[in-house]
Order: sequence, then structure tokens, then C-alpha cells
Amino acid sequence: MVTGSSRGLGKGIALALAEKGADVIINYLPSEDYPADVVMEIEKRGRKAIVLEADVSRPGNVALLFEQIRLKAGRLDILINNAGISQAKDIFETEPEDWQHILEVNLSSGFYCSRKAMEMMRDQGRGGRIVFVSSMVAHQGALFGHVHYAASKSGQLGMMKTLARTGAPLGITVNAVAPGVIQTELLTRTHGEKGVSQLAGNIPLGIGRPEDVGNAVAFLCSDNARYITGATLDVNGGMYLR
Repeated sequence: MVTGSSRGLGKGIALALAEKGADVIINYLPSEDYPADVVMEIEKRGRKAIVLEADVSRPGNVALLFEQIRLKAGRLDILINNAGISQAKDIFETEPEDWQHILEVNLSSGFYCSRKAMEMMRDQGRGGRIVFVSSMVAHQGALFGHVHYAASKSGQLGMMKTLARTGAPLGITVNAVAPGVIQTELLTRTHGEKGVSQLAGNIPLGIGRPEDVGNAVAFLCSDNARYITGATLDVNGGMYLR
């Protein structure tokens, strides 16, 4: 399952996993349009797509979501904690409700989903893969405000490392990817064509594509990454080196 996979990075990750042979559960908010294009692309790759509505920032919704997964898929081998939002506010503009909302969507959702997924994977007895979609700002901080977003993305890495230790005896690996600037509809909408071109000039390999992140996630979910856990894979085109 890829949370928040109706568009953007989530869609790119879902398609990359389907390309590698996975059936994919697409999760999206009830307020969004039905992701017919994602379903079509997955089926074109010869894989099955299951579409489930749920607001993964709400524990009650997550409990119902995993009941549906058991009923419609029967098992879960991979969880991608991708659902996330941001907000262009610095600490002086960020209200307590803004802070709470960003952390609920970006951080708490990963806790709710990982707990349910690890229970399923433990009971299945075949291990599993969990990947958090964090961000370059988890390492360097956000450049222009976004204090709640940066805090949530850093928090994901602390949770990921802790769950990696918990999951290891169960054969569950837990890792993260930290994307930089990726070409999505949201990027163009927020920066405009000119702004996107300016951003590209500051990145050694230019702006990335959703499939770049998707391929990194697919690697961490593959047998080739069986001995990797608690790690963060940077996918930023050289914009931030560590």
C-alpha cells in the first residue's frame, strides 16, 4: 500500500512498484477525485490495483482501512508512508492548529499505518517492507519557514530507525527516502515555470522526476535490499550532500 498515492510522488511510487511486479493498494482522501488514471497505469503493467479511501491522519480511519485490506487483499507485504502536506508559513505565522495538522498528516499517519502494518506482517510470518517518504529538509532544515513540515520530516526518521530495530527480529525492514526537488503538479503550481527553472539551476543533476523516487523506494522493497534497514536513501540530485 502507498498512502496518498492518487498523484505526485505517491503515484510515481505506486507505478514503480507495479513495474517491479507488485499489486498495489492505492490510498487517497475521500475529498479527492477517484484516481482512475493510476488504476489504468497499474493495470497496463499487468498488476492489480485496489483503491481504498481513508484519511490516514485519523486512527479510526486507519483501523477501517486495514480491515478493508484484510478483506480485499488478504495480506500486506509493503507499506509506503507517503501521505504528506506542507504549508508556506514560518514560526511567526504558524498557529497551534497549523502545527497540529501538519504533524498529524505527515508524522502521526506513519505511526498509525506502521503499527497496523507491522501487526499484519508479524501475523503473516513472512516479514515485510516499510518505507517512509521523508525529505531533504529532515537533514538540513527548511530554507524558508515551513517549521512544522521540517519537524515532521525529521520526526519520520527517528520513528523509522526505532521501527527498524523493532521489525528486524520479525524480518521487517524499515527505511526511508529523502527526496529533494521533484517535478510534480504541486511544484509547478507553487513556483511557476520560471521559478522551477531557477530551482533547477541550483541542483547539480537538475530537478528530479517522481519515478526517480519511485525507483529508489522499489529498490528498498526488493530482495536486493534485504540487509538494509534503518537507512535513509537521499534522492536529491546532489542538492544536499552528507
